[in-house]
Amino acid sequence: MKGVTVMLGLAILLAFHFLGLLIQTGLSLPLPANVIGLILFTACLFLKIVKLEWVEAPARFLLRHMLLFFVPFVVGTMAYFPLIRESALSIVIGLVFSTLVSLLVTGALTQWLEKRRSA
Repeated sequence: MKGVTVMLGLAILLAFHFLGLLIQTGLSLPLPANVIGLILFTACLFLKIVKLEWVEAPARFLLRHMLLFFVPFVVGTMAYFPLIRESALSIVIGLVFSTLVSLLVTGALTQWLEKRRSA
């Protein structure tokens, strides 16, 4: 009976992803379908429409094997490695610059909010 429960939970997770895909393509939203599905899934969990016990086992399985989902990304990176090597300096400069800007903006915003809260 446990296998049926796991399959039901996986079906629920896939249904939310499919619903997100339908909404994203139907409304031409700029959000990825999996993000829309995750928002809907989270809302249904909070509203107690979906019980955590229904999806807990398949979610644990997917989290335990999450590394497998990065294999296509790594293979794609290796396939385009010559192109990445040509643009390595630009990529590194862009990453460092965007990281510094993000840190500066986050720090400034945090300080501004802290001063506003204490005032």
